[in-house]
Amino acid sequence: MIRIFRHYISSAFLWLLVFEAVIFYFAMYLGSQVRFLYQPSWYSEADIVNASLIFAAIFTLCNISLGLYRRNLGIQEYDLLARVSFSFGVGIFVVVSIYYLFPNFLIARSVLGVSIVFAFLGMMLIRYFFYRYSKIDRIKKQVLVVGSGNKAKELVELNAGYLHKSFNIAGFVALPDELCCIDEALLIKQDKSLNEVAQDLNIDEIVLAIDDRRRGMPLTKLLDCKMSGFDVIDLVTFYERERGIVSLTNVYPSWFLFSDGFAVSGLRSIGKRLFDILVSLILLAVAWPIMLMTSIAILIESGIKAPIFYRQVRVGENNRNFEVIKFRSMVVDAEKNGAQFAQEKDNRITKVGAFIRKCRIDELPQIFNVLTGDMSFVGPRPERPEFVEGFVERIDYYAERHRVKPGITGWAQISYQYGASEDDTVRKLEYDLYYVKNYSLFLDISIILHTIEIVVWGKGAR
Repeated sequence: MIRIFRHYISSAFLWLLVFEAVIFYFAMYLGSQVRFLYQPSWYSEADIVNASLIFAAIFTLCNISLGLYRRNLGIQEYDLLARVSFSFGVGIFVVVSIYYLFPNFLIARSVLGVSIVFAFLGMMLIRYFFYRYSKIDRIKKQVLVVGSGNKAKELVELNAGYLHKSFNIAGFVALPDELCCIDEALLIKQDKSLNEVAQDLNIDEIVLAIDDRRRGMPLTKLLDCKMSGFDVIDLVTFYERERGIVSLTNVYPSWFLFSDGFAVSGLRSIGKRLFDILVSLILLAVAWPIMLMTSIAILIESGIKAPIFYRQVRVGENNRNFEVIKFRSMVVDAEKNGAQFAQEKDNRITKVGAFIRKCRIDELPQIFNVLTGDMSFVGPRPERPEFVEGFVERIDYYAERHRVKPGITGWAQISYQYGASEDDTVRKLEYDLYYVKNYSLFLDISIILHTIEIVVWGKGAR
């Protein structure tokens, strides 16, 4: 994992992106060479280079938007052929549109056809080798865990559902008088120092997973390892890097004081505001026909007198309340019995509402909240005051998510399912705190691109 503008990115998938972008570039370049193998080319070298750059950029962006470089893509979510086919379909449409809208970049259909075949075959070949060799343990980060309790046990399953496992646990070192929850086969049983064990196993990193910090840590042994060149990190940092969360079960108040991040400068706020306005205007220009058709569909289903929009008070930045605007997706009297979470197969949701929720179309009117400054395009999901009051009392650090403006989409929205319980709220708070801590324009752009995957695949909508 590497850190780019404070956000952790899988180095393996970053290299995969680079290799496939190169494949896409040369697919177009070789396509033109094959097409004009026995006759003079119609295009200059500069024409082919420009066309190849456009082809590579568009197809790479489509792959990013379909989650094909997301490390935490689960095995159950993974459908390579479906995702690649959809990505190529969108890519072909965009490339053709650009080539024909801008004649300077026009490429013959025969050249484009051959290039697409080369690109698809090249990508499949790269993916075959990537998924085959990325499973080899010796090329992963080797981790030694100090501790054998419940927190250590949780690390065993951390990588289990991922296609690409970025680290391998070489073993666990039990502490004296600690309740062991680890399989004995995974325990390091040697009469050697921690430093010697780390050297024997070629360890890259030592992770502290101690259930009770009050019992004390083996500071002398850990210092010996640190001074010998081994990285030693705590669970909060480990989860932040590997899962993109601030782990609430492992965090402690002093961590917030001394950790980097959580900085909101004036210049950064201005940059984010300009980015919000630009993205919102672009989305509004593209989405207004969809918004018009949605309005008509709601009126047809519910009647001409039924409201199209739904306004609701939500908590914004610095605990200021505002009215969020959404397309109405439930029956008019949905909350006659008081505020409540939306549930799976909620009978209050209309037929049109079920569709627009699945595609996230119901969120589009929030563009106007962004333009008025109540919301940001990217940020934590805005919650209702009735819920927030209780969450602040019962959930530690919940109020910290209101240090930034709420967003139409966000790190928690694309990383976790729709929250329908207080436990879900805690899990999503961990993602929200990661965003508040590590905000950057790069992270916002990454979230927006991955939101396309959520819309296309319908993940997390309810």
